[in-house]
Amino acid sequence: METVEMNSVSLKRPHSEDDVANADEIKRQKISEKSKTGNDSGQSVETVTEQPDKSLLEDTKNEIIPHEESEEQEDEELEDSDEDGDPESFADMMKHGLTESDVGITKFVSSHKGFSGILKERYSDFVVHEIGKDGRVSHLDDFSVPVDDEDPSEETFTVLSDEDKQRLEELQLLKNKETSVAIEVIEDTKEKRTVIHQAVKSLFPGLETKTEDRDGKKYIIAYHAAGKKALANPRKHSWPKSRGSYCHFVLYKENKDTMDAINVLSKFLRVKPNIFSYMGTKDKRAITVQEIAVLRITAQRLAHLNKCLMNFKLGNFSYKNHPLKLGELQGNHFTVVLRNITGTDDQIEQAMHSLREIGFINYYGMQRFGTTAVPTYQIGRAILQNNWNEVMDLILKPRPGAEKGYLVKCREEWAKTKDPAAALKKLPVKRCVEGQLLRGLLKYGMKNIISAFGIIPRNNRLMYIHSYQSYVWNNMVSKRIEEYGLRAVPGDLTLKGATAVHIEEEDVDNYTIHDVVMPLPGFDVIYPKHKIGEAYKEMLVADNLDINNMRHKIRDYSLSGAYRKIIIRPQNVNWEVVAYDDPRIPLFTTDLDKLEGKPLPVLPTDGKFRALKMEFSLPPSTYATMAIREVLKMDTSIKNQTQLNTTWLR
Repeated sequence: METVEMNSVSLKRPHSEDDVANADEIKRQKISEKSKTGNDSGQSVETVTEQPDKSLLEDTKNEIIPHEESEEQEDEELEDSDEDGDPESFADMMKHGLTESDVGITKFVSSHKGFSGILKERYSDFVVHEIGKDGRVSHLDDFSVPVDDEDPSEETFTVLSDEDKQRLEELQLLKNKETSVAIEVIEDTKEKRTVIHQAVKSLFPGLETKTEDRDGKKYIIAYHAAGKKALANPRKHSWPKSRGSYCHFVLYKENKDTMDAINVLSKFLRVKPNIFSYMGTKDKRAITVQEIAVLRITAQRLAHLNKCLMNFKLGNFSYKNHPLKLGELQGNHFTVVLRNITGTDDQIEQAMHSLREIGFINYYGMQRFGTTAVPTYQIGRAILQNNWNEVMDLILKPRPGAEKGYLVKCREEWAKTKDPAAALKKLPVKRCVEGQLLRGLLKYGMKNIISAFGIIPRNNRLMYIHSYQSYVWNNMVSKRIEEYGLRAVPGDLTLKGATAVHIEEEDVDNYTIHDVVMPLPGFDVIYPKHKIGEAYKEMLVADNLDINNMRHKIRDYSLSGAYRKIIIRPQNVNWEVVAYDDPRIPLFTTDLDKLEGKPLPVLPTDGKFRALKMEFSLPPSTYATMAIREVLKMDTSIKNQTQLNTTWLR
């Protein structure tokens, strides 16, 4: 097998086309133009004047990244409303972004000639199905609700007026000074009063009810049972003992990431997001299907959301006694459409056979390193160096590249005044990393940057040092493949159970490249015994770090390290080339299409365009973009895509 250096790459860029385009998108589409230019390898590049979809590479990973609770709704609205409109200026700004070679992604394992195609032209071209720890692929194929005598009647969901619901929500969330809400019982009967009692307790966890006579009229009085604690802990005594405490369901979502979806569900159910659990986060710009568990919310209430939520469907309900845990999944199954491909049938066959038989280099994808001129690994390196002034500077200083306008103003103010309060005033979105650090500096002062940085949620802080580990790993793997190719050699590492051992000379014929792992640097790993082991030390020395002392004086930032396979061979690889005329039509049916009885799309036998439909399964913490990169032979960085898009305009 031969390794191939990446030299010239091309890719037809994705349009920012969703099923329902907004006015700006329609305007851009009307002025978009297309042009084809050749390059040295004979590949073609299709370019458009539209701004590239910046979510493309942020969303094609198969990695579990824990999220904190999402930003307040007004923050989200500000984020959404501040779009960069001019594609040329965006391209100019993205000149300062990263390319794959900047983060050590330089090798391919296959020898086929690359070809171009459009990835995620529509979010529905990218479908992810979660694979549970039992190996079962999650599908939405059943809307039925488990029959339970304890469930309230359907009338529960309609008996309260919108005004009643508003007042009850404000009471539940302690948004006003009222200690109770009185609901007059019209057409008073015992049955009617019972339904209202059930509706309040079911729809507003934490509230209790009682009946009172006032001036000859019956009122249901709602009041707080246990203050603020009741909202976080749904009422235990109202849940039947015979029923599992957790309702598990399959969530089908379109164009939303997992945490956004959970926040929407929480808002409609009027509960805290932390009562939901899941095994992994899923892409935004995709259709994804995954299992979710929620504490003491009935399937009936969840199913009712199907009537009022857009881009979500809930089904396959069951009650169990356990939540879900991050990382419990076996992986994800991907269905991907690459549209308008240029490869010959032979090229495509070679590419897909190589993906199935050899696999791809298990690089950390570009989204691991951020999209701006300050890569996340640089901040991680400064943390490990204990250089806190550098950490603060890297996060807050002005930077070239594509950013929200208010962030640019915040950075300019910081550079001019070094005043956290003044910089914070320029920042309407307070829950971004910059806002959190500025609040910390305001609270603890400029001489206590460590405590100020600690205000940032732990997962976000650890993201920086994990990014540095990934940066080292990518570079070392490229060196390893360049030095020794695609075979196991003496001094390589392999896993025996969870323990890494060196491959000895006499045993080397018992191993293949698929058995070889390489370490992410840390205090609890060993390194290869050949040249690459020395290369690790040299790289860390160049970064003023000691590979033999990866413990940090702050425990959170001590790196124990881990092992990662250098080649991943996807499972369940299938592919098909189809012809089509209309780029707007879907090229396969989704779970929801099947439930709604939509027929398979009728495709022409000889259409204007060709598409590659591919399916494959990947384990957790691997990147689908890296598999697609191996097929197309392309640079997956936003910088490279943007430059390819706009070269012909110069």
